[in-house]
Amino acid sequence: LAVELAQAAVAACSTDGYNVAAAVTDRSGVLLALVRAENAGAHTANASTAKAFTSASSRTPTSAMAENVAKNAGAAGLVDIPGFLVLAGGVPVKAGSATVGAIGVAGAPGGNLDEACANKAIEKLSSRLK
Repeated sequence: LAVELAQAAVAACSTDGYNVAAAVTDRSGVLLALVRAENAGAHTANASTAKAFTSASSRTPTSAMAENVAKNAGAAGLVDIPGFLVLAGGVPVKAGSATVGAIGVAGAPGGNLDEACANKAIEKLSSRLK
């Protein structure tokens, strides 16, 4: 399922013309799958993995974390946590209300677009996430 989630995210972004990498982690942030479009930038593999790790660790979409950091000086230290990448594109994967992992996408021309591809992948496979 982790591989299929990553493939679905890359495919979703490809449909929109974006070459990305997608990483899926377990609930602890350990990498389970990584898929990269052939023309995705070299940095996208590490960035997608870091976004997935950040989201899994925090049980929060990284877009919400980035917004919090921008608005709350007390949250600014989140960017200093080793392994965290506080940019939009990381989304928790839930089975019911439990976070079972996370997906991170990197390479689209904006984190909001990365996040949209991640959400499309989760939605596509949502019937199997119960």
